Amino acid sequence: MRILVTGGGGFLGTWIIKELLKNPSYMVTNFSRNSYEHLEDMGVPTIRGDVGNVDDVERALTQGFDAIFHVASLVGMWGKAEVFDRINITGTENLLNSAQRHGVKRFVYTGSPSSVFGRGGHQGADETLPYPKEHLGHYPRTKAAAEQLVLAANSPNFMTVSLRPHLIWGPGDENLLPRVMDQARLGKLKVIGNGENQVDVIYVEEAARAHVLAFEKLTAGSPVAGQAYFLGQGPVKLWDFIEQVLRLAEIPTPDNSLGLKTAVALGWAFEKIWKMAGIFSPEPPVTRFVALNMGTDHWFSHAKVERDLCWKAEITIEEGLKRLFAKREGYRHLLVTAPQAK
Repeated sequence: MRILVTGGGGFLGTWIIKELLKNPSYMVTNFSRNSYEHLEDMGVPTIRGDVGNVDDVERALTQGFDAIFHVASLVGMWGKAEVFDRINITGTENLLNSAQRHGVKRFVYTGSPSSVFGRGGHQGADETLPYPKEHLGHYPRTKAAAEQLVLAANSPNFMTVSLRPHLIWGPGDENLLPRVMDQARLGKLKVIGNGENQVDVIYVEEAARAHVLAFEKLTAGSPVAGQAYFLGQGPVKLWDFIEQVLRLAEIPTPDNSLGLKTAVALGWAFEKIWKMAGIFSPEPPVTRFVALNMGTDHWFSHAKVERDLCWKAEITIEEGLKRLFAKREGYRHLLVTAPQAK
């Protein structure tokens, strides 16, 4: 079984590869713009290329693969629409088209709950939740568009599935918790809302295991084919979880807050200013999408993934935190070097 993983050198991609390599019958190859020493140490070769370049994708798939895990995507709360479109939408379309031409049978896509996130929160919503009429950012917009392409491509000869892991964290993360920790360390982190909002989170090894389970159950006629699945552990109170992480990292917890309506209004104002000024980097201090994610409920039903994939988290959040902070590859080395705010 020859398997191609796009973005295999990244956070989730690396853990998916580790999970796949537990089966000696799987031959795994990474496809990404860069080579990675840690993948070389695992015996995983890399085909260098850009998913947004159709020639690169075609060159990779001529080598012959039975399955693709499409994990690579552009993640960000701000940026140019055309850049997000090229990587997240066109890149997915390139892979789908080339995969079908070259006889790939299974396609596992890493989606995002943000694809169905609009202006309000979600409490226990299931996969019947529709895509919103408006997305508050290019990332959720393009992830929704790409997921729809993936699910529409499903057929008896080309089976597809989308996994939607929610707030992935764990060893190797350079995006989610490290950014929160840096903001707290610099005294810039504020509690948004009343601090009681609940969310799903998921430890990275559990997200990876669910991806591989979906792949193994993705057979002709199975209930998995053509489906999307929320992945998460929880719900947990977001700000309680953040405070727990900060205490373990020996970083002061935030002692100030910002009302949700005020934060959303500020996000709207910053977005307008950044657009008028043509600023694409750095990101605004806050956007509407970030404010709503930090201050509202967004947790989902896991009944479908538990039923169809027989997946249920084996590593608890508490155990995951122990593993994270017991090892040097946790978050401390990822903190900014700027002096702590007084």
